[in-house]
Amino acid sequence: MQTHDKNYIDGKWVPSSGTTRIPVTNPANDEVIAEVTAGTVADVDAAVAAARAAFPGWSETPASERADLLTAIAGKLAERAEEIASTISSEMGCPISVSRAIQVPLPLNSFAESANIVREYEFETEYRGSTIVREPFGVLAAITPWNYPLHQIALKVAYGLAAGNTVVVKPSEVTPLCAIILTEIVDEIGLPPGVFNVVFGTGPDVGEALAGHDDVDIVSFTGSTRAGRRISEVAARTVKKVSLELGGKSPNVILDDTDLAAVVPASVQTMMLNSGQTCTALTRMLVPRDRVAEVEALAKATAEALPVGDPSDEGTAVGPLSSRAQQQRVLGHIRTALDEGARLVAGGEVDLDAPGAFVRPTVFSDVTEDMTLHKEEVFGPVLAIEAYDSEEEAVRLANATDYGLAGAVWSGSRERADRIARRIRAGQIQVNDGAFNVNAPFGGYKQSGNGREAGVFGLEEFLEVKSIQS
Repeated sequence: MQTHDKNYIDGKWVPSSGTTRIPVTNPANDEVIAEVTAGTVADVDAAVAAARAAFPGWSETPASERADLLTAIAGKLAERAEEIASTISSEMGCPISVSRAIQVPLPLNSFAESANIVREYEFETEYRGSTIVREPFGVLAAITPWNYPLHQIALKVAYGLAAGNTVVVKPSEVTPLCAIILTEIVDEIGLPPGVFNVVFGTGPDVGEALAGHDDVDIVSFTGSTRAGRRISEVAARTVKKVSLELGGKSPNVILDDTDLAAVVPASVQTMMLNSGQTCTALTRMLVPRDRVAEVEALAKATAEALPVGDPSDEGTAVGPLSSRAQQQRVLGHIRTALDEGARLVAGGEVDLDAPGAFVRPTVFSDVTEDMTLHKEEVFGPVLAIEAYDSEEEAVRLANATDYGLAGAVWSGSRERADRIARRIRAGQIQVNDGAFNVNAPFGGYKQSGNGREAGVFGLEEFLEVKSIQS
């Protein structure tokens, strides 16, 4: 078992001031595979001080030099791709095929693309007699989740560093091992001391200490809406910028002229990706009422055919949830759905005596907007089928949620689908088989958060705006 009792501060691995350890568990078999240190407020103070001291030099480093270092990190990530994929699979249960296809390429892209963007980005422009200057905030606190653990770190670290900020990362205590690999790469590349720092630990301890720290200038947080509210509360005292990417309850609107036999199976498979632990998962399938039975049959057949099992198995499509706690949370949602009158179409049951935090791909129908399953994010392999009687009702149901992260619209007419897509209040909308664009601005409306990540918008999220009149 790996034991890691250090944080990365000021360019070196430093023993934590505390002695508590956090176990890292393989959710497929309940085996403890590692322990990491539980960082303290003193560790946070040291990391922030190092980042603050390094900021002047890093912010004045030419953008081209910053880009070269980010490109080098991308190259090293590629060299260690299989190790990273295997690590993420073991610490959070993502099937190895998905880790290779998504969990590794996405963070690699962030480092490479942020380098490409910043090489050509104009930090100064002229506007009606003023010089508009974009400059880094200072110290960035990056507080990240476990579902796409390295990707969410990279979206913040790569673009934050490209913009000229220095960074303190708090990775999820559930999935810290991939962050260790990234830190080893950063150390090998030779970023100046203090530019990149990592403090392991929990949200209430390390996360809140970062959010409320006087010398942290901007907080970028990805996680639950509940935790995002708390981060905002803690950060409000110092009136720092807080960028939030939070939960979702995303609608998948299937219009009456859609080829159901093609669309429904593909939609179910995509929704179940990463065991449904994706903030943009299209967890509400809105279908014409007179086509519900057909949709149910297709969804049931697809869900039941998905191979569930050991994430290290090449044939596994759905692995365990990230932890036993997450398993219990999802099973609680399933019980609530049944209690409130939703009809189980597939899945639901699980052998709690078996090893691993598994939940079978689950499909409910007869879901109505007064039910918890319509309103709250499950973050597991649970799909809700909701019926509508008109196009107007479909749009209303799509928007009848506190969230607004993503959505999709399917129609035999591209023009019709596009018209509906523009009426959905969410940050990213897929029209028909439009592919996810990893460099398009990513973020939500309403309680799905604020700010944007990735691409040029992702860079500008970490830049202040100054106007100079002369």
